[in-house]
Amino acid sequence: MTEVTWRCLSVPCGIIKGVTKRRLMLLDTASLYFRAYFGVPDSVRAPDGTPVNAVRGLLDFIARLVADHSPDDLVACMDADWRPQWRVDLIPSYKAHRVAEEVPEGSDIEVVPDTLSPQVPVIEAVLDALGIARVGVPGYEADDVIGTLTGLAAGPVDIVTGDRDLFQLVDDVRGVRVLYPLKGVGNLDLVDGAWLRAKYGVDGSGYADLALLRGDPSDGLPGVPGVGEKTAAKFLDAYGDLAGIMAAAADPASKLTPAQRQRLLEARDYVAVAPKVVRVAGDVPLPEFDPALSGEPKDPEVLEALAEQWGLGGSLQRLLTALG
Repeated sequence: MTEVTWRCLSVPCGIIKGVTKRRLMLLDTASLYFRAYFGVPDSVRAPDGTPVNAVRGLLDFIARLVADHSPDDLVACMDADWRPQWRVDLIPSYKAHRVAEEVPEGSDIEVVPDTLSPQVPVIEAVLDALGIARVGVPGYEADDVIGTLTGLAAGPVDIVTGDRDLFQLVDDVRGVRVLYPLKGVGNLDLVDGAWLRAKYGVDGSGYADLALLRGDPSDGLPGVPGVGEKTAAKFLDAYGDLAGIMAAAADPASKLTPAQRQRLLEARDYVAVAPKVVRVAGDVPLPEFDPALSGEPKDPEVLEALAEQWGLGGSLQRLLTALG
């Protein structure tokens, strides 16, 4: 028996029926279409002049990924909520700097036209017409969807993202790795346990602790003052995990210097809540969907209309060829 059935309802579910371990590819979709948007000139436009550089770039990315890595199942994971309130409640600075501020009337601040947002519904419509599973859940980020699906998968998992946060899911035993684009998706770092140990001195299981200690300005995470990446890695090597580090901070006899102990103890409130913010959720209530890749589009007529309206041309054809 080789059939694999995914029925993900309002609670985490048993996914696998059968014995075949299918290769699952999970796309951090926003991460990829942002890269496409900035990597493909905005002179790439639809017949009506609307920029479609993110749309066509993403289709080319997926075509290359499918051709190079041959997934059996593929899910485009979406940010239904890129800044969930439950994370903000714990750390108010979480992604706060990304919240767009209203430009005062009469201001001489130049507003750059947003040509990416209008492309997102087109991306969604094309993925749906192709039959590529697209999953986003209110109140959660794409990272959380990826974390939940990774935990439920029975076979190997390739996570495609330009976000280092997902390094925490790398697991050599389960065959979970991150494909981290360097330029496009043809040039990737294949991030596994050995890569992480060489780069950061930790395994996937320790990366979240390293990240919260180090902090991340791009996500509004302050980290522990005075504790950078190398120091965080040394702490984890010496004391095992975050709990071990904080126990050492509370112990005057530990090998931590007085200054290190003081910094960690002064950051206790942050350290107490940061793990829930930094670690991806593993219990997202997923909708029902079918991740299996098909050689034929789900809705050919709709896809043809979209291709004509938006001038998807060779990008769509290359993806259809890869899928077929």
